[in-house]
Amino acid sequence: MTDSLAPADHADANRRQVLYWRLLARLFDPDEQPALESASMAVVDDLGLPAALLDPAVSVDTVVQRFPALAAELRGLLQPEQDAGAGAPPGGGPTPPDPAATTDAGAGADTGSSATTGTGSSATTGTGSGVDLGSGADTGSGVDSGSGVDLGSGADTGSGVDSGSGVDLGSGADAGSGGAGSGGDGPATGPGAAEVRRAALVSKLLLNVFATGHGAVDAGQLARWQSDAGWFEQALGLEPGGLRRQGGTDGLGGVLAGLEGDLVRRMHLREVLADPALASRLTPSMSLIEQLLRDKANLSGVALANAKALIRRFVDEVAEVLRTQVAQTSVGVVDRSVPPKRVYRNLDLDRTIWQNLTNWSPEDERLYVDKLYYRQTARRVTPARLIVVVDQSGSMVDSMVNCTILASIFAGLPKADVHLIAYDTRALDLTPWVHDPFEVLLRTNLGGGNDGPVAMALARPKIVEPRNTVMVWISDFYEFNRSQPLFDGIEAVHRSGVRFIPVGSVNSSGQQSVNPWFRQRFKDLGTPVISGHIRKLVFELKSFLT
Repeated sequence: MTDSLAPADHADANRRQVLYWRLLARLFDPDEQPALESASMAVVDDLGLPAALLDPAVSVDTVVQRFPALAAELRGLLQPEQDAGAGAPPGGGPTPPDPAATTDAGAGADTGSSATTGTGSSATTGTGSGVDLGSGADTGSGVDSGSGVDLGSGADTGSGVDSGSGVDLGSGADAGSGGAGSGGDGPATGPGAAEVRRAALVSKLLLNVFATGHGAVDAGQLARWQSDAGWFEQALGLEPGGLRRQGGTDGLGGVLAGLEGDLVRRMHLREVLADPALASRLTPSMSLIEQLLRDKANLSGVALANAKALIRRFVDEVAEVLRTQVAQTSVGVVDRSVPPKRVYRNLDLDRTIWQNLTNWSPEDERLYVDKLYYRQTARRVTPARLIVVVDQSGSMVDSMVNCTILASIFAGLPKADVHLIAYDTRALDLTPWVHDPFEVLLRTNLGGGNDGPVAMALARPKIVEPRNTVMVWISDFYEFNRSQPLFDGIEAVHRSGVRFIPVGSVNSSGQQSVNPWFRQRFKDLGTPVISGHIRKLVFELKSFLT
């Protein structure tokens, strides 16, 4: 904060800092800091806002129910356009009055650029006029600390933080940019006060959404968090749940989904699933699906039905995204051996005109066409066999879910013969259910170690025409004492003519962790590990199969 700002602007900036320092303190330490709590309470009271804004145990829903007018301010509060006007109140509220026209309600009030209430006895204005602020009047351009205001043992610095002996927001607290202090007649107003008010509301949203604490969580706490997250999304200009439904692990949506997944892990999931109303409010995410898949053997009745519904929702959402990516990827080359179909839509007008130019009649000024030319549009579609082998150990849950869905999409392509094998210490042939990723996921058992050679023993008999086969192996390739046997099998498959594609993982972020020993040997073999980003795998498979 520069010295060129008026004292009133310093006061508003300091009050915002009090609120945000208190927010940071509570985010990293649930214990209250008495000085920040009392200072923040005075600021909120001065703004005419309810004290419940400072209590993280009170949901935003409860605050809005008690103070309905705040709903309009909270919606759109964090949208970028709200920051454009320094004096524009959040939520589309009324424009604050001109501070130059603001008067103090106390005796002897005088208008000025930054009206404030009294700060106690013997304080004087910056103009040196000696006007006593004890009666509540003032209104010079700001309080001059050199004119009688004591900043040593309890006088207010503008934000309510005492520069000498701690926080002091008693009856002499300064309201900052034109509002009444704690002894004034009404809430603070003015452009600066609007920004302080916005800071108070933003702090409430951020504290309730991101301060999730530690330890066990009950169903009521999860429901309150989901409601608060919905208000946070509305503050960003979205519908409740809109940000969390975007999926992926990147960005703010991924953070919210991760927080919700953490809360679900810290409570009894079966308690949530047994309540249809609460289960319906869960946002399907990778972390939640992982937990459902791990715990599905212990679910029954209503809880199992709700778990299946959540898995189905997630599968459908991811499938829609992957299906679009597959459709957008380039298709196979034109097959020149297939004669063009002689229909109007395939007529090549440019070539037809060019080839018939010798038939031009200058007398008639006409082009006589004796032969039509058509475009060849048939695509070369080679019957291909796709063998997908995916590590289903706990560290590969993202890949298991994504590859299961991706395999089902490619299985729907014409003349594509898709096989799916999942393995940990055992290998499981999931080909009969490859068209239904939901059923595949219900048959997986996440966890355990790795035994790649067992999976290779199940996959090799499926290779009938090596030159017409692609094998995708998705794993982190941490095989420990089985590394050499697995690589020997992979090398033999590659030498036979099979196109072998090793993939570190399949997720939306592209992050992958691959055993360096395998990474180097795949590179030497001429089949380097491709990026873990799912778009890369989609391109590789589509270019081979179409």
